[in-house]
Amino acid sequence: MCAQITREQMIAAKGQILGTSDWFSIDQTRIDAFADLTEDWQFIHIDPVRAADTVFGGTVAHGMLTLSMMSAMAYGALPEMVGQSASINYGFEKLRFISPVRAGARIRGQFVAAGAQMRAGDKLMCQFDVSVEIKGETRPALTAQWLVLYAF
Repeated sequence: MCAQITREQMIAAKGQILGTSDWFSIDQTRIDAFADLTEDWQFIHIDPVRAADTVFGGTVAHGMLTLSMMSAMAYGALPEMVGQSASINYGFEKLRFISPVRAGARIRGQFVAAGAQMRAGDKLMCQFDVSVEIKGETRPALTAQWLVLYAF
């Protein structure tokens, strides 16, 4: 995790970039492991020979793999919430898969504070606008409005 942030600072941070993650390699080994874990063995993910004949020109990561990498990205990019006892993935308001992530690509996430408000029971609901970029590409892999609930 990066620096620390208080609840009040998070609420006031609307519109600010909170952090950008390190790059993560999305190689064929990671894609194959995700396919096995989720039992999603569609050939465009795991068969380089057949995938070469598609519009992708080779294998691509599952969109859900790219999405799931946001958790690892957040750990390195978002400031730690002072006094939190837990952070809970609350879901998404909007999620779009924009560009395929080809095997061998590197991705990273940028997190912008889109809003935060206190909830009952001493909880803070935060919305982050996240863009997962692909190294060397102009269009992102995905964009999302991610909701995270912090308990204190």
